[in-house]
Amino acid sequence: MKAIRLLIIDDSAIVRKVLSQELSKYPDIEVVGTAPNPYVGRDKILSLDPDVITLDVEMPRMDGITFLRKLMKHYPLPVIIVSALTPRGSGMSIEALEIGAVDVVPKPGGSYSVGDIGRELAEKIRVASRANVRGRGSDENREAGSPEPATAMKQTSNKVVALGASTGGTEALKNVLRRMPANSPGIVVVQHMPANFTTAFSRRLDEACAVSVKEAENNDSVAPGRVLIAPGNYHMILRRSGARYYVEIKDGPMVYHQRPSVDILFKSTARYAGANAVGVILTGMGADGAQGLLEMRRAGARTLAQDEQSCVVYGMPKEAVRIGAVEKELPLNDMAEEILRMV
Repeated sequence: MKAIRLLIIDDSAIVRKVLSQELSKYPDIEVVGTAPNPYVGRDKILSLDPDVITLDVEMPRMDGITFLRKLMKHYPLPVIIVSALTPRGSGMSIEALEIGAVDVVPKPGGSYSVGDIGRELAEKIRVASRANVRGRGSDENREAGSPEPATAMKQTSNKVVALGASTGGTEALKNVLRRMPANSPGIVVVQHMPANFTTAFSRRLDEACAVSVKEAENNDSVAPGRVLIAPGNYHMILRRSGARYYVEIKDGPMVYHQRPSVDILFKSTARYAGANAVGVILTGMGADGAQGLLEMRRAGARTLAQDEQSCVVYGMPKEAVRIGAVEKELPLNDMAEEILRMV
């Protein structure tokens, strides 16, 4: 089996050395080169023909965002952002995902060890090597302007929409949520993303959408016109007290190597919302969410999955379809309208 050819672009010599050493431990990944800045990186892309690139965002001379825009327009390749856990780094990383990066991984530091990043990054590199990145960054394929929100039903009380996504999900979620009107049913979201990055992600969505979007806090109400994003490194559980839905934010073991887990959210939605819910599984690697979506369907909820053609990675939706959890598959651009029709 041919090894995945990897190029590392980072201005820190230490980071380049650490990532090279850690990733070289995996026989299916070949680090073909490193570069201290985008100018050297550009030349090495042409000479080494990598399958995947890891890219820092905060670099002198040319930042990673500027380089990524040029790359996705002229020479699209799967890119994984490796960024510091700072407010600036997190914000720039979210912007990189909007431009076309496949995924984001925090740099080692604090409780996030070198071993942690090696294992996680290796798995993301494998997924990225198979990701559909064609045209994601080109202007003609990007959606022009702000889409008009669909018209929601007037009666939205006691309705809940639960969304789950992983690789490629930041842009998929933005696509769906920008089409939701201000009086949409309450929406709860799990997007696989590290701690701190979900804060920046929620803020950017809030600026772009008619609905209100926030990073969820314990006991937040799920209400019409509001979207709650599970915070990175915490599970989010839907609860109900009388007619009020709310969320519980808690620690706990990883599920399918993920925290937050889509399965945790979907299973709690099946239990507490039942037929009053719509479950949606979007692009992403792995199988997280499939069993939970099946429980939702068995509890009477309506269930949807993003189709293969519009997914960056057709992993989670594929598994959900395979086990019979999905009532209907459809293209991403049709998802918001179908959700509103179902509620």
